[in-house]
Amino acid sequence: MKANPETAGFSRDRLSRLSAHLEKNYLETGKIKGCQTLVARRGVVAHFSSLGFADEERALKVAEDTIFRIYSMTKPVTSVALMQLYERGMFQLNDPISRVLPEWKDPEVYIGGQGDQVLTEPSRGPITFRHVLSHTAGLSYGNGEHAVDDCYRAAGLGRRSDFTLREFVKVLAGMPLRFHPGQAWLYSYATDVCGHLVEALSGQSLDEYLQSNIFEPLEMVDSGFHVPESKLERFAANYTRRPDRSLALIDDPMKSTYGEPPAFLSGGGGLVSTTTDYFNFCEMLRQDGQFRGQRIVSPRTLEMMTLNHLGAGQDLSSMALGSFSETAYEGIGFGLGFAMNLGEVASGQIGDGDFYWGGAASTIFSIDPREELVIIFMTQLMPSSTFNFRGQLKNIVYGALDN
Repeated sequence: MKANPETAGFSRDRLSRLSAHLEKNYLETGKIKGCQTLVARRGVVAHFSSLGFADEERALKVAEDTIFRIYSMTKPVTSVALMQLYERGMFQLNDPISRVLPEWKDPEVYIGGQGDQVLTEPSRGPITFRHVLSHTAGLSYGNGEHAVDDCYRAAGLGRRSDFTLREFVKVLAGMPLRFHPGQAWLYSYATDVCGHLVEALSGQSLDEYLQSNIFEPLEMVDSGFHVPESKLERFAANYTRRPDRSLALIDDPMKSTYGEPPAFLSGGGGLVSTTTDYFNFCEMLRQDGQFRGQRIVSPRTLEMMTLNHLGAGQDLSSMALGSFSETAYEGIGFGLGFAMNLGEVASGQIGDGDFYWGGAASTIFSIDPREELVIIFMTQLMPSSTFNFRGQLKNIVYGALDN
């Protein structure tokens, strides 16, 4: 992909610090095996680099069309899909989701106890579409030490491959809530509920809906819930960091479960994609919901999605429970599928008003409407909390702006 930093308003020399920084601090030190970075402004690609190995064991370099696991970068895609159905008049944000999924009527909220002795009380209100889109529904990811997390584990919710999406969401509906809906923010399976709501409202499976309503109009030709056999040579290996700081292979692309269509279509973390595919999705968001003449979502709907929907204008530092997510908390709000920078002073980050998210294998994207800027970073290192790629790369990118 050809890059033209000057046309996009960047200093070529200063923007080249991106590759130098990644090479010196991450590739030469063995902290990651490979990565890909894209920076674009006003629709012009200013920087595109492929560094290191996609699959070191097979000596395959990162290429322009390398396929990555994007995990929670699936969430904005699913959120846009659900809001397309909002635009068709199928629900209101404050509607209870039980209007579509009856098993979610009359949820119970945890108040004490452990295991079989868990005590609950009736929820003060229903779980709404707004709650599941903004992670304020009272759900969890079941990976903590709270008694509600124990309930998730006892129900087998950590073994998502054992369920279809419909079965999973039905079991999830029987779990006690961690808090009353709207009372707090907790990163959770809420976007998987959104994925099933897409299915229930559209009458299509989630993969079929995304293919016809997101991927095809956005020309995202390598995005989906699995990697076809013909594309496995382009699929990156996934690694984790050992206690001694060396890397261990945790998913061999040639033996990966991604090689087959899954039973569980995770709207919260199931997609694979390429940098170029996800750039098309980001360009649609940057251009107020349209891409190459295709309208994906209306400008007003997207504007509402990128507003802070946390109660009374609070940020995540005052609303969030737990530390597991894809963002810092101070000065950061959360909308309908995206986090956003509420102010540079409060957040300590350049990019007032930018919106973004990331994935468990350290992938990230951000969109700054003011600068008409898109940043995408792809690698395959778990967990995503290992390094602050987003903060470091943003500093270099904004530092390279000339006009």
